[in-house]
Amino acid sequence: MEAGKPVDSEKKHRLMVQQAYPATLDTPESEASSFVAGTVSQYACQRRTTLNNCNKKFTDAFEILAENYEFRENEVPCLAFMRAASVLKCLPFTIVRMGDLEGLPCLGGEIRNVIEEITEEGESSRAKDVLTDERYQSFKLFISVFGVGLKTSEKWYRMGFRILEEVKADKTLKLSRMQKAGFLYYEDLVSGVSKAEADAVSLIVKDAVRTFLPDALVTITGGFRRGKKIGHDVDFLITSPGLRQEEEVLHKVIDLWKKQGLLLYYDLVESTLEQAKLPSRKVDAFDHFQKCFAILKLHQQRVDTRSCDTSKESDKAEVKDWKAIRVDLVVSPFEQYAYALLGWTGSRQFERDLRRYATHERKMMLDNHALYDKTKRIFLKAKSEEEIFAHLGLDYLEPWERNA
Repeated sequence: MEAGKPVDSEKKHRLMVQQAYPATLDTPESEASSFVAGTVSQYACQRRTTLNNCNKKFTDAFEILAENYEFRENEVPCLAFMRAASVLKCLPFTIVRMGDLEGLPCLGGEIRNVIEEITEEGESSRAKDVLTDERYQSFKLFISVFGVGLKTSEKWYRMGFRILEEVKADKTLKLSRMQKAGFLYYEDLVSGVSKAEADAVSLIVKDAVRTFLPDALVTITGGFRRGKKIGHDVDFLITSPGLRQEEEVLHKVIDLWKKQGLLLYYDLVESTLEQAKLPSRKVDAFDHFQKCFAILKLHQQRVDTRSCDTSKESDKAEVKDWKAIRVDLVVSPFEQYAYALLGWTGSRQFERDLRRYATHERKMMLDNHALYDKTKRIFLKAKSEEEIFAHLGLDYLEPWERNA
């Protein structure tokens, strides 16, 4: 302000993240990188990973290669590249030479070869080849449709389909309800959801749920809780501290949205908690909560205001003034809420490593429902995410530090 213009930042004004990287302000960059390397854990749950990725050119290449292995159902190298990407995302410096990798975990020979090529050539020829591969391009297109997974993509590819137009043109193909909705609202769904749209949907969801459960906790989870500005869908976790009324709330919300003309598609999956064996031994196991996978009609004026004037819709029927938005609603019993919140916040790699850490380092079993101590043979209760981290002996990481 004294200079009357923007001035250069000085080192003395920079804040260092002491917990994760105790490098001093005077440490040269090369020394800082090797010092940091020794403190980087193999587990994402012991690393603070924000959205500030200093190594995007490497992690983008890794994610393309991992996805290609996933499409080919080759799990081991897929996980290896995902773990490597996760490690590089947490670094507070950009890798400029191979020496910067010293002491970092999860970077095997194949991964180092990719890093070396990018540092020398500026890009990965392997990732470039994948992007032009016909099979990869087709799978990437197919899975962009809501309701289409790897098995369906494989089937379509074997049938000779390469683009979505060919799939839509085949009248003999039997599509599921979900896939039909995926094609019907494809352009809207594939364009992603902005933070403003997620906030607008949040108001619709909270209004509907609290109509029937006034004391309900409705929390946005997934990427938006981790601070992302854009996502594929909006996830919500719903619970109620009162009586066990939450089982009925989704049915009532669905009926309300039908009357309001907001529900374009829904698939309600009932809870299987009663027959579940908790916690699950599988790292990537599905949980047993009641869920609703829906597509909601978001009127454009709701993005900015809470008012939604539908009285003039008939006058401008030919002008589409709404957007289809993917919404997932998950209902959790109140006593499992902390575990459900932790599990549904993500990221996927963070959750996977959190469960691996619990099993291998603490002799515990963790899932979206519970934490079981195998040594003491007891379930550990938790009212908050902080308590779960404490049970595991981990430093608490904020949601925005879990972008692994």
